[in-house]
This record gives sequence, C-alpha cells and structure tokens, in this order.
Amino acid sequence: MKKIFSGDVSRRTILKTTATAALVSAVRTAFPSGAFAATAEPEVKGAKLGFIALTDAAPLIIAAEKGLFAKHGMPDVEVLKQASWGATRDNLVLGGASNGIDGAHILTPMPYLMHTGKVTQNNVPVPMTILARLNLDSQGISVAKEYAETGVQLDASRLKAAFEKKKAEGKEIKAAMTFPGGTHDLWIRYWLAAGGIDPDKDVSTIVVPPPQMVANMKVGNMDVFCVGEPWNEQLVNQGIGFTACTTGELWKGHPEKALGMRADWVEKNPNATKALLMAVMEAQQWCDEMANKEEMSTILGKRQWFNVPPKDVLGRLKGNINYGNGRVLENTGLQMKFWQDHASYPFHSHDSWFITENIRWGKFAPDTDVKALVARVNREDIWRAAAKDLGVADLPASTSRGKETFFDGKVFDPENPSAYLESLSIKAAS
Repeated sequence: MKKIFSGDVSRRTILKTTATAALVSAVRTAFPSGAFAATAEPEVKGAKLGFIALTDAAPLIIAAEKGLFAKHGMPDVEVLKQASWGATRDNLVLGGASNGIDGAHILTPMPYLMHTGKVTQNNVPVPMTILARLNLDSQGISVAKEYAETGVQLDASRLKAAFEKKKAEGKEIKAAMTFPGGTHDLWIRYWLAAGGIDPDKDVSTIVVPPPQMVANMKVGNMDVFCVGEPWNEQLVNQGIGFTACTTGELWKGHPEKALGMRADWVEKNPNATKALLMAVMEAQQWCDEMANKEEMSTILGKRQWFNVPPKDVLGRLKGNINYGNGRVLENTGLQMKFWQDHASYPFHSHDSWFITENIRWGKFAPDTDVKALVARVNREDIWRAAAKDLGVADLPASTSRGKETFFDGKVFDPENPSAYLESLSIKAAS
C-alpha cells in the first residue's frame, strides 16, 4: 500500500487524505463512544485481516465499510478475501510481513489447532490468540433433494436407511464440511452421531470451501453439508436441496467464529490490537440492529465481498427461515447474533467445548490439559480492556457461561469435560 508523502504528493493522494479525514470525522459522529481519545496511539496504522465469504465475517467488513478501523487510529487495515480455511491457515503461518495475513475471521477451533501444530506443515506450532467471538448461531446442515422423502430434520437417524441403501449399491456417502476439526466439522459430526450415524465409519467426510458448497451439491458431489450462511439459504433459493436444521437448534446460543490474530503481532502491537478490537466490537453492535439488516445484506452482497444477491443473505439474517422442505418459519430467534447475549465475549468455557469435541474425534490427545490450552490462546482480558474503553457496561461476570445443554439432552460441564466425553456413545477417542 502506497504511503502518503512517500515522495510524490499527487492530487489523488491529497484528495484521498482529505476524504479519509472527512470519513473519520463522520464516523465519530455516527458512532459516538469517546473511545478514540481514551485509547493509546496504535503502534501501527494497519493490519491484514483475512475473511471467508460467510455472513459471520460481517463485523470485519462493516468495520472497514463504515470507517471504524480509521476511527480508532487504524486507517490502513485491509480486509482480504481468502479462498478457503486452508488458505487462511497458510496465510496466517506466513504472517502479514511475509505477504500473508496478521489475523482473520476464523473458525474458533483453528487457532488452537494451529497453536499446537495439529494442522500446520511439519506440525510446527504457530502461536495464536483469540481476541473476540464474532457471532453466535446461524450455521446450517443441508441435505440433497434426493433425501426429501426421509423427512429428516433434527433427527439424523431418518437418513440411516437411505444411507445404508446407497452404500449397498456401492456408492459413497459424502458429508461435506469446511475444515477438519473446525466448527462445521464438529456440528455435522454431532448431528450425525446423535442420530446413530458414525461420521468416521458410515460416511466419508470431505472438505469443501464455503462458497463452493452449493455448486458441489448441484452436481451431486455430496449428500449433506454443514456451512455458514448465506450458502444454505442460496441452496434453498436455487431449489437444489433443503436445510434439515440450523445449528442453533442443536445448541441454542452456540459460539461460532472468532477474531484470531498471530500471537507475535498481538504482543508487538498491544495498542493496535485493542484499537482493532474496539472497531470490530462497534461493528458487531451495528450488525445486531435489526434496522441495519437490509443495508448489511446489500453491503455483504457486493462483488468484492460475497458476490451474491442480497436476498441470499437477508432472510436468515432476520431469523426468517425457509428450510426448503415445506417448512417456512418467521421470527425464529435463530438469527445470527453479533452482540446480544454477550455474543462478542470469548468465553473460556466455549473454547473448552471445542477442544473437548476435538478430543472426541481424535484431533487432540485424551490427556490434553484443556484449561491450560484455553488460558494460553484465549485473551478475554484484552476484550474486557477494549470493552471498558468503549464504555460497555454489561460485562460477563465469569469466563464461564456454565453448563451447556444440547438438543439430545447431553450436558457439557466445562469443569468436567471427561464426564461429557464418557456420556457420548459414538466417538473416536478412547
């Protein structure tokens, strides 16, 4: 990126500088918080943040579109589209200084898998930090149209006979998710296993980038997939398949994506880290306002962001769900939450569940010290500092949200992950 006053002060440069100053002034008026003056000067003016074309990337996109990074002293932040979660990982390994990225909209388990070297080349650990949760709820599990007669919804067992018949014909059952050990992998595994279908034995799990899900379902490359929006809604709008359930029906108010950064960037730039976080938190508040949903859908639909019709974003963003199988529900309360219900706060207990589920499926060893690992990666203390500077009054009393109950009656107690694991009949971990 060209630096201002780097030797040729052009008319374009002067206009750009003037426009940026005007934008910052306008944004401070639109988003009053007093935080700009309260925060120490950022060490750097920019950072490279990756995103995947998913609705839960909205806080980063809105922070860029609305000038919130500039408002908090970070006018040179770049929000860069990534082709897949694998590409996000690879660019985080490189780092922004080496033409990669410094942080990202990311699947919550990924920073843990990278921090421990589970998903990096030669298993070399890349220290990572989680600064915030970006959203709760609103992923979907969708099924090919050929299974419509099964009537499958929350109860995946309705697919068992159809899957067994197809396998007997010598065909492979493919369940697509977005990254091994990531949130979508864990949601589809939980759903299948709760219905008595072993995701390691009865189906083949495959990795497909989110924006490619619908096209792959259209040509018959998969039987079922789990992905975030707007891709489930687009599938229904195109008449290719239907949504069996949303992930909020599996676990109401579940955590989903995170704002993750390389730990070395955070340590080197503490003021800039907090400035970035404050911009994202203000964007989350904006995203949660129902009055902003239509504008948000139009912004996200733009070519440089998702390149989809706004209608593919809007319905489920409002909590109105056309499942595509005859069920149409409005005002479900299952819309994506960006701020309400402490959506932005990165509870330690939630990260503990993701690690425990990855123990369940063999990504982490059974003797993993879950609490110690969470304490190393999750920096909820930085979130609290940013919240204080923003004047946020409603802060969680604890780093734990307590026991969590799932649709099948299973209970996760973050103080006793092993008891949860023992209660599960289908698992890879001994």
